[in-house]
Amino acid sequence: MEEPSILDYLKSKLNPWPHEKIDIPDIAVESEPLPASQVRAADVPFSTLKIGRLPWRSLLTLGFAISGQLLLEPPAPKPGIALAFYFAALVFFVWAIWQSEWIIPELREDLPTVDWGAFRRLPLLASLILGVLAFAFLGDNLFTTFNVSLWLLSIGLFVYALWVPKVSWPETWQGIKNFFDRDFWSMKITPWVILLVLVWGVAIFYRFSNLNGVPAEPFSDHAEKLLDVYDVSQGKSSIFFVRNTGREFFQMYLTLAVGSLFGTGFSFLSLKLGTALAGFFTLPYVYLLGKELFNKRVALLALALTAFAYWPNVISRVGLRFPLYPLFAAPVLFYLIRGLRTQNRNDFILSGLFLGLGLHGYSSFRFVPIVVVIAILLYLLHVRSGELKKQTLVLSSILVLASIFVFMPLLRYTLQNSDSVTYRAMTRLADAEQPLPGNPLVIFLDNLKNAMLMLNWDNGEIWVHSVMNRPALDVVSAVFFVFGFLALLGRYYRRRDWRDLLLVLSVPLLMMPSILSLAFPMENPSLNRTGGAYITVFVIAAFAIDALYLGLKQVGWRRGGLLLITMLITWSAALNYDLVFNQYAQQFRYSAWNTSDIAQVTKSFMAAGNPMRNAWVIPYAHWVDTRLVGTWLGDPTYNPVLWPDQVGDTVSLPGNKLFFVKDNDFDSLALLRDVYPQGALSYYHAAPDLIGKDFWVFSVPDTSISPDANFSQP
Repeated sequence: MEEPSILDYLKSKLNPWPHEKIDIPDIAVESEPLPASQVRAADVPFSTLKIGRLPWRSLLTLGFAISGQLLLEPPAPKPGIALAFYFAALVFFVWAIWQSEWIIPELREDLPTVDWGAFRRLPLLASLILGVLAFAFLGDNLFTTFNVSLWLLSIGLFVYALWVPKVSWPETWQGIKNFFDRDFWSMKITPWVILLVLVWGVAIFYRFSNLNGVPAEPFSDHAEKLLDVYDVSQGKSSIFFVRNTGREFFQMYLTLAVGSLFGTGFSFLSLKLGTALAGFFTLPYVYLLGKELFNKRVALLALALTAFAYWPNVISRVGLRFPLYPLFAAPVLFYLIRGLRTQNRNDFILSGLFLGLGLHGYSSFRFVPIVVVIAILLYLLHVRSGELKKQTLVLSSILVLASIFVFMPLLRYTLQNSDSVTYRAMTRLADAEQPLPGNPLVIFLDNLKNAMLMLNWDNGEIWVHSVMNRPALDVVSAVFFVFGFLALLGRYYRRRDWRDLLLVLSVPLLMMPSILSLAFPMENPSLNRTGGAYITVFVIAAFAIDALYLGLKQVGWRRGGLLLITMLITWSAALNYDLVFNQYAQQFRYSAWNTSDIAQVTKSFMAAGNPMRNAWVIPYAHWVDTRLVGTWLGDPTYNPVLWPDQVGDTVSLPGNKLFFVKDNDFDSLALLRDVYPQGALSYYHAAPDLIGKDFWVFSVPDTSISPDANFSQP
């Protein structure tokens, strides 16, 4: 090997990114070593002590960045000063990398294999025939036993025809049989296993703790969903649910299954339990993605951050389709990236299956096929081998076919009813509902800026699924996301690895369903339509935390680094706990109407032997959705609405009667007194913190309800 020049030595010292260092050895000086007994601690050079050198650049990096992010927190953010702190943090961050106090984790090695193109011809031909038949019989927007059997059989045969088993099918079945024939199983308990169990325990707690109370009240969208679920229970097995501008089928069948399995029925809790499970089952693929890209430390850190983060938790708890976007986007990305890295056909098949399934979940997922195309193009642009490019195109076509097989029911419906399927999206993307408020390009760029800034600055003002006007990330996650994002950009500039660029681009790409709200830019950013982005956001943040750990370990601060990172993770978990279980919970209660209180009074009325349908709510502008009372009572079809001009019609009905009236609807109160002079009027006091949520209860006769502490007489 040639001796390095002075220029080579200077380049080595000035390069801030990980590389092979050139060191000039010290000139050896021969001397008699002192006896160990004569060596004092004070005589030992500081650089050789076990504690290592103080990583002050890293500590200043964190100090400045955390201070800057704290200045962006509500209620009084100071963006100008925050930017100054972040700039200082950036300077020390680059310096820390230069001094190896941050060491960027390496990507896993590309290990492409040769796909020999073998497949099973008869099963493939059968799958195509059955697929055509399934497509033909999936008309009328209904699932039937027959068309579902054809559809699932076509998918199964397609997978079987193209699947490349690592071992033969007989060997696979024999292995399964041998596993269950064992007399006992054993598992080695290691510190890593304990950490994994601990993080999964945290995930279970954050996803399911107090699910009945956070969030506390349903709103109109939940009433619509439960009506769809009820329709399914009555035999109307729709492929696409046209109510409320149209919805895909996955959540309806999931909720029905959850309600039956857990005995929660047609309830708000069934909706929330189903979506919380969707959020929970996203986590394994966050872990796998972190491990696929980097290592198991990044995987565990990404899992932990996603487990307790406020953003994934609130969109998983609200009981709507929002978590179905990341639920399917995560495995699509994992299998696609692994498939491209290893050229394993099975990964392309699995990515395609999840891609097709995701299109039955939440409309925001419809942008994921474009993300898949962009990922494949990035790979093709970076790979040099012509044979590898051809093989990738063939494998990608298998991915597309797999997704089409799974997407087939909605594809059939879309070809017949494209307006119904695309209407909701077109009201946001184009002028189907209202004219665009400006130049589309200008709106798009502004939306892109706002969406990217939501992570550290402002995640929007939609109370349903966010703590309004605050960053989407907690202080710790936000800081490390910035460092990770910049480190990936820097490394891509040096190495041109397609995965670094894909990770960077995946964040805005997976936010596109929100960014493309050109007709309603005030709806951007929104945590629900950007939900798929949290997958890579937390992987990027975990990547940066691992870079800090590796650097601190390099300079002799392994234990100190572990302690520091543990403290930061614990602080992050505490911040997110407050965001979910205090701030979000309270904001939701203040914003949603207290239909549970109306239902509770109705239950008391029913407990006294009165029929449920003798209790009515007189509607008022910007008050409760009366259907939600039926939701709380376990009957989504029950709507106790009674318009003022219908009050007189209730006189002929037998039995006691109960009427609920908004606190300032004095016209309806006067009408009730005219129709029922023998009735009694009570005032229901909502919880003290629910200002403006009180209401009147008019009972006929005055003994229809039992008084309690919430009632007072006018």
